[in-house]
Amino acid sequence: MTVTWAGRFSKGSDPVFLEFNNSLAFDRTLLREDIEGSVAWARALERARVLSHAEASALIVALGEVLRHGTDTPGALTAASDEDIHSWVERELVARVGDLGKKLHTGRSRNDQVATDLRLWTLRALAARIAEIDALTGRLLALADRERETAFPGYTHLQRAQPLLFAHWALAYVEMLARDRGRFEDARTRSRRCPLGSGALAGTAYPIDRMRLARDLGFDSPTANSLDAVSDRDFVVETLAAASLCSIHLSRLAEDLIFYSSSEAGFVELSEEVTSGSSLMPQKKNPDALELIRGKTGRQVASLVGMLTVLKGLPLAYNKDLQEDKEPLFDSMAHLSLSLRMAVPVIDGMTVNRERAREAAQGGYSNATELADYLVGKGIPFRDAHHSAGRLVREAIAASKPLEALTVEQFQRVEPRVDDDVYVALTVDRALAKRSVEGGTAPEQVAASIAAARRGLGRHGDPSTNAIAIREARVEDLDAICAIVAHWSAQGEHLPRTRDEVLETLSEFAVAVEGGTVVGCGSLWIYTPQLAEIRSLGVAPGHQGSGLGSTLTRYFVEWAADLGIPRVFVLTRAPDFFARCGFRTVSVSILPEKVLKDCAKCPRNSACDEVAMVLDTGAPPLDIAK
Repeated sequence: MTVTWAGRFSKGSDPVFLEFNNSLAFDRTLLREDIEGSVAWARALERARVLSHAEASALIVALGEVLRHGTDTPGALTAASDEDIHSWVERELVARVGDLGKKLHTGRSRNDQVATDLRLWTLRALAARIAEIDALTGRLLALADRERETAFPGYTHLQRAQPLLFAHWALAYVEMLARDRGRFEDARTRSRRCPLGSGALAGTAYPIDRMRLARDLGFDSPTANSLDAVSDRDFVVETLAAASLCSIHLSRLAEDLIFYSSSEAGFVELSEEVTSGSSLMPQKKNPDALELIRGKTGRQVASLVGMLTVLKGLPLAYNKDLQEDKEPLFDSMAHLSLSLRMAVPVIDGMTVNRERAREAAQGGYSNATELADYLVGKGIPFRDAHHSAGRLVREAIAASKPLEALTVEQFQRVEPRVDDDVYVALTVDRALAKRSVEGGTAPEQVAASIAAARRGLGRHGDPSTNAIAIREARVEDLDAICAIVAHWSAQGEHLPRTRDEVLETLSEFAVAVEGGTVVGCGSLWIYTPQLAEIRSLGVAPGHQGSGLGSTLTRYFVEWAADLGIPRVFVLTRAPDFFARCGFRTVSVSILPEKVLKDCAKCPRNSACDEVAMVLDTGAPPLDIAK
């Protein structure tokens, strides 16, 4: 094993120190992010003229090979003795390109490298948890819709309080999850700052375009202070805090359903798919899934407290203490994901005993508040009405009767203004209907709340709404891009492009993403300041006819316009499609750059059946004479 800092030392490390110090056992989770950051750094060094184009291209291709090696051969990482994932990647890189691999670390420190890797990982983890929250929210809304007429007992202090609709109960957790989603979104916003280029603590000494570097990696902007950038772990704390509170909400939901499914309550029955039996008692049906959701909350809170304790009193800038940020973050995200995903089949498979729930909603004198409100309607001050209702409850208990079983005469002995209409006021349906304020449990309010929550979920991009986002491509998208390009080249619609060709030109690609899956791609190839081509435009099989191709085309046209390129063109066998997108057919002879650079080398040049089409982007032509 070699270490990146060995030059200063003349003696080897103590074996216990190596075990104590090395982090590859867990930070290998960051392999993809470390490769992605290294690819972006190679491009940044090329722009800074530290690397030639050939050197940067060779490094990028080799980095892709390292990623495939680490991904396809997990034993390569588990059996390695390198200090950390950065050392492993560098060693594998040098093994492929020799001393060129050692040049990649120019101007970069492991301090800004790991800070960048962890932010990239956290952004993806947050996005994944948001999608899982949306999925669970959708199932709770489906449950609310299914049970929108089901009367259910509401509780305070675990005592029956007032009747409500079971849909209202489900909507309470929809609200909690909506706030959790917002916290994860907030955490993403503050995580979208790129530390790369901050060096060890004082910034890099090379002319790196940090804004371009940040954009290459999908960040909004670079960090503002190099000292803060390498030591900041606020984004980890914020993520753990959001995860802890989300887990607490899931724990409360689990506790409710554990009680509701007990023999004592019997309001719901859980499916056999999410319960277990007893090794001793044949009759048992244990709510294990819910108990584990409840139990895992302790891990979440412990991770948050542990991270806060690591940071307390930590001096600037980087300290090895910060190595302790990863395991709690990885563990928290993994177990929250399990809990969110486990809650979905619990909700889907649950059945509600509507008759028993209605009996419970009516029982326990939960209509006492309705009686007090009825008396207020007779002109009695609320405090007096409350007192009289309490006395009547006491009499009903003494007689072992529900309130509605008392006679009018028994009511009138306590409050003479009671009449026959009191029985209507004491029904469950009447109690529910009266709570028609916004946010109340009345049927019309619940229906409105379900509709509003569905609209909100649709705007957020619930997986069931087929919402699609288009963004610049990343290393993680490489396999999906290659698959789409290969599919359409096999159909004769694209020229084939090798994996290495795609990787080398990845910065020219954009992808369409649906529910975390790449479903479309394309690239923008710039020929001159006046002209660019849309290449490799394709939609994944099964997604044709959805308008995705048009959306991708508009994205590339707008991208060219933002770059100040006045005209884009395509060579296509689908002219009708591009005509609908606003392109016009032209002779290929007006595209000399294309003819000279590509068409002359194309194997189909002598029998080309593609149509040349152009579109003006609206960008003013560049005066290249200036």
